[in-house]
This record gives sequence, C-alpha cells and structure tokens, in this order.
Amino acid sequence: MDKLLKGVRTVLYGFSVAAMSVMLIVIFAQVVTRYSFGYTPEWSEELARFLFVWVVFLGSALIMGESGHLAVQFLPDKFKGTKFGTALDIIINLAGYVFIILLLTQGWKMTSIMTFQRAPGLDIPMSWVYAIIPVSSILMLLYLFRETTRIFNALTGRKTGQEV
Repeated sequence: MDKLLKGVRTVLYGFSVAAMSVMLIVIFAQVVTRYSFGYTPEWSEELARFLFVWVVFLGSALIMGESGHLAVQFLPDKFKGTKFGTALDIIINLAGYVFIILLLTQGWKMTSIMTFQRAPGLDIPMSWVYAIIPVSSILMLLYLFRETTRIFNALTGRKTGQEV
C-alpha cells in the first residue's frame, strides 16, 4: 500500500507542478498579448481557471497524503497517547470519511449532470472540469484509509502490549 501511495504522490506532484507551470505561462502570455497587441485569446482565461481548479483539488489530495491540512490540533495533541486521544482520532477519521464520501457522491453527480454543457472558450465538455472532484475524492479516500490503518495498528499494538 505504501508503495502505491508513494507512486500516487509522485504522479500528483508531477501533474500539479506541470499544471501550475502551464497555468502561469498561459496567464503571462495573456497579459503580454493584451498589453502588446490589444488581443486576448478567449480560451486563455478559461484554461488558466480550469487548471487552477484541478491543481487545487489534486493539491488537496497531495496535502492529505502528507497530513498537512490545516487543522485544529489542540485537543488531539493534548490527549495523544490516551484513550480519549485515540477515541478522538477515530471520530476525526470517521468525520473525514463522511466528508470525502459526500464530496465523492456529489462530485460524481455534478460531473454526470455537466456532460451536456461545453466550455465556451475551449469547447470541451464541462464534465472534464468537474471530473477532478470524484478523482481527488478517491485519492483522498486512499490516504484516509492509510490513516485508518495506522489507527487500527496503534489499537492492536496496545492490545498486545507492543510499543507504538
């Protein structure tokens, strides 16, 4: 599982960097053409916006894999290693599943609904833009499953008397 997630991280990082680079180049070219030639390609702003959405969602999955999301850690840190801390970890983990499954189901619905609409500048189906929501949700579920496994191993380690 760790090997798979390491590969996923590498792909996510590479795609995020590439998409961000393309986005910055497109925006720079848009500004140059606007001020130098008085012309802006209609697709450039749309492409930059869509790439930004994809980078944000893939970046969210990437950050989740590194446990880097902004969180209120006062209680989990204060009670780490106690029974209450373990219960809190489980509750936080379950809340993560609820949120991500909600994001996945609603993202899938939005992607399905938007198949008829096309982006005016790029003339691509809007479902391609919305598809990142269920894709990133699945990636987040993979990382959350790893966290669940960590919690489970910590619980079983305590039961057997092993040091966690």
